[in-house]
Amino acid sequence: MNGPEIDVSLAPELRMFAVPERRRERTAVVTDGASTLGHVIESLGVPLTEVGGVLVDGRDTPVSHVPRAGEWVEVRAVARPQRVPGAPLRFLLDVHLGTLARRLRLLGVDAAYESEDIGDPALAALSAAQRRVLLSRDRGLLRRRELWAGAYVYSDRPDDQLRDVLGRFAPVLAPWTRCTACNGPLEDADKDAVRERLEHGTRRTYDVFAQCTACERVYWRGAHHARLEAIVQRALGEFGAAAR
Repeated sequence: MNGPEIDVSLAPELRMFAVPERRRERTAVVTDGASTLGHVIESLGVPLTEVGGVLVDGRDTPVSHVPRAGEWVEVRAVARPQRVPGAPLRFLLDVHLGTLARRLRLLGVDAAYESEDIGDPALAALSAAQRRVLLSRDRGLLRRRELWAGAYVYSDRPDDQLRDVLGRFAPVLAPWTRCTACNGPLEDADKDAVRERLEHGTRRTYDVFAQCTACERVYWRGAHHARLEAIVQRALGEFGAAAR
């Protein structure tokens, strides 16, 4: 690029996306004179899904603006909780976020998940077709134009990933109402109705069951319940009052 030079300030939360020399409070960027602000911001490594607004010389400006020499561009992070208008709040997670998908489902959050790598174009198209917020740690995927809405998952640790998503989007939590295997809704199940699906020890030990209305998987408070209950209680303690 050898066109107009502008000054860019990235919000502190966004500086992690830029190369080290661009993480200063204010950095000079030479543009090509034709690219939009959105293109310039993405060229710095920041997905537009993480941008909450742009100021040019102190004025709110769309990312379609073509910057001119000497302008000062301030790039703000998304406000939390982030509102996603246009559809009920629901998510689509890429192949690398299976644990996060299961934890969201445990809390009753609608979280579709592709356990096979179907490719970035197909994932972005599915997000658009189903109007789901795509969650990913892949910046390239979040830059795809066909994407309906998306969000970068900032941590690689499931506990922190869950807190990040709950804090950012404030979904309504309804624990134990969704199948962690397929995302379908659960309903109470009569023991006799699911008896043939149970091991002998389970039939002898447990009396309360739920069943997925989609895949018919049966649930009960087994050996892993205490660990799952701890996840639920931590989420409810910090985010249980969230409502949309």
